[in-house]
Amino acid sequence: MTKADIVNEIAKSTGIEKGAVLETIEKFMQVVKESLAEGENVYLRGFGSFIIKVRSEKTARNISKNTTIIIPEHKIPAFKPAKVFMEEVK
Repeated sequence: MTKADIVNEIAKSTGIEKGAVLETIEKFMQVVKESLAEGENVYLRGFGSFIIKVRSEKTARNISKNTTIIIPEHKIPAFKPAKVFMEEVK
């Protein structure tokens, strides 16, 4: 399912114009990205959490040059579904 499919589904089921639905979805995604960039997790009860995971420093190999490189500690965004969500999907 794409963002356009989600917009169409919400517009059809609520009667709200597609443009307003798209704007709302875009703003939601922007708020989630900004919150994660600032180090804040986003919790949506019954749906899940958008969280920041920290990957520790590790040693890796560059196969083409046959050298060892250090990948520094870094943060990545992640989604952790709620238990209710998981049960529905199963």
